[in-house]
Amino acid sequence: MQFHLNGFRAGDPAVHEPAGAPARSESLPEEVDVLIVGCGPAGLTLAAQLAHFPEITTRIVERKDGPLRLGQADGIACRTMEMFEAFGFSERVLKEAYWVNETVFWKPDETDRRTIARSGRVQDTEDGLSEFPHVILNQARVHDFYLDVMRNSPTRLEPNYSRRLVDLKIDAEELEESEARSGDYPVTVKLERTDGDHEGETETVRARYVIGCDGARSAVRKFLGRSMRGDSANQAWGVMDVLAVTDFPDIRLKAVVHSANEGNLLVIPREGGYLVRLYIELDKLKEGERLARESVTSEQLVAAAQRILHPYTLDVKEIAWWSVYEIGQRLCSRFDDVPEEEAGERPPRVFIAGDACHTHSPKAGQGMNVSMGDAFNLGWKLASVIRGRCKPEILSTYTAERQTVAQELIDFDREFARMFSAPPRAEGDSTEDSVDPKEFQAYFVKQGRFTAGTAVQYYPSPISAEPTHQALAGGLTVGKRFHSAPVIRLADAKPVHLGHTVKADGRWRVFAFSGRENPADPSSSIQRLCRFLEESPESPVRRYTPEGADVDSVIDVRAVFQQGHRELALREMPAFLLPRKGRYGLTDYEKMFCPDLKGGDDVFEMRGIDRERGCLVVVRPDGYVAHVLPLDAHEELAAFFAGFMLEADRQSAGLAAKGPSWPASS
Repeated sequence: MQFHLNGFRAGDPAVHEPAGAPARSESLPEEVDVLIVGCGPAGLTLAAQLAHFPEITTRIVERKDGPLRLGQADGIACRTMEMFEAFGFSERVLKEAYWVNETVFWKPDETDRRTIARSGRVQDTEDGLSEFPHVILNQARVHDFYLDVMRNSPTRLEPNYSRRLVDLKIDAEELEESEARSGDYPVTVKLERTDGDHEGETETVRARYVIGCDGARSAVRKFLGRSMRGDSANQAWGVMDVLAVTDFPDIRLKAVVHSANEGNLLVIPREGGYLVRLYIELDKLKEGERLARESVTSEQLVAAAQRILHPYTLDVKEIAWWSVYEIGQRLCSRFDDVPEEEAGERPPRVFIAGDACHTHSPKAGQGMNVSMGDAFNLGWKLASVIRGRCKPEILSTYTAERQTVAQELIDFDREFARMFSAPPRAEGDSTEDSVDPKEFQAYFVKQGRFTAGTAVQYYPSPISAEPTHQALAGGLTVGKRFHSAPVIRLADAKPVHLGHTVKADGRWRVFAFSGRENPADPSSSIQRLCRFLEESPESPVRRYTPEGADVDSVIDVRAVFQQGHRELALREMPAFLLPRKGRYGLTDYEKMFCPDLKGGDDVFEMRGIDRERGCLVVVRPDGYVAHVLPLDAHEELAAFFAGFMLEADRQSAGLAAKGPSWPASS
């Protein structure tokens, strides 16, 4: 984290200088740029990102009367941990969470099928998949971390609780007129207060954009006339967090347990060393039958778990939380307000995210992760459009990108849930609905990248190019997340992770991986690239950076050289990579990196970078690779950004002129 750019300031550098009036008043303003409905994982991810842009008026409302205290979701995938690093609180999660290092599998003992025996043990995620582990942490703590980011942001954003959405309307006439100019508020939302002295009072808010992050029973989705489509697996499960005494040997490992006749169980150890979550299979439901939750008791769940774990004992001392649910996979036809027949003709104004547009079983641990991924995908796009940096058309990519991800999740979850719920197949058994435990374990390993969140891939669009030059960086796939790697910072020899330079600040990144040539040579590709970016009228850095803003405020360019950090002289590198910034014109020394040759982690080898030619890797603000280009493809680089960005002189007429996008002290 860099700070002190605009002057020395004592205190916690994570607490940004306030900008304007804090966004924490008891009443809501009459007009906002963005209104977020729902303080779940998706809503808070979106709010935390937008909170850092003081020129955007953002509010988030929630029908509950305060922050979540005990959450239902707990699994945090590797890719989500990478996202938390972009928001600045990955270390807090790592410190508190349970780390899922291995998964064990149990099946009926072949010598006595009334009991269970361990049948397999695997590494939870493959080596090198991410610098972060798969972890388990109470959802409420994730909410707390996001709330801290919001309240420490320049806007000091806080949720407005005890608000129930009662109406949402999109003014068609104003919507049509607003497409020709900025600053209009075509969406009108009516909210009813449910708190104490204000109960029954209503508030009307006009918004430029509204995002429904209000769960599976989304009111925003209802007002859009959207419906969830899908099916149910007719299978009921119970879930409970317990403090228990047991002789089951794998109680502190993630464990998949299949019994012969008593059902199946998933053991998820929780943070703190003692708590454990149990997913417990209940009776199969008949076709069309709905689960009668009131007929299930916590005592029944405990008894079922005890039967499945036989011959091991389970003495439950305390139940922290429990629930029952049906397995179902459902998906919304679109994630925004644009009718199918008008898709691509106008940008959306109302969106839905998370459980509001897709639901599935919780055992694969994807619900919270995919929901936050939805919001991270949408947040930077909204900020870019509202601040006048990108064309509104990029907002249409949200549904296109995230609906594909949700469909892939549902397809995976349907097969995963089927195999998990199927009875274990014994030797010589040919029962059609049974599953060989070895087959289930193989499927678990095969789908490891998907459950880790690293398999997500966005397909070609204005913000995700065709992979024409993919061979230049075989390990950094266009459309997939920018896979970080260890490097050494040239200026101070500090070992860092390259991907950790990508923060949730709305900026694009361009990583220039140098070829074998000496980067100090004026004729080298890296020197010619820097001269183009600094001097050419076609340079995307020059075209899209507002006058008076820091040179990296829109597009942050960084270089990675092949030489060891002791072989290069800092002052012989391109001046463009030592930019002068802030009110004092201080030098930013953190734009250049070298391979970690001492540690044996050569980023060029790890990510398949062409050593002779090098390459450019363009990374979106949400950390996904948007383009791979040759180092000398200056015109292609300019053309890519020209496809969706607005020139700086046009930005000056919009919200971008109100202030910096990210506090210089960050």
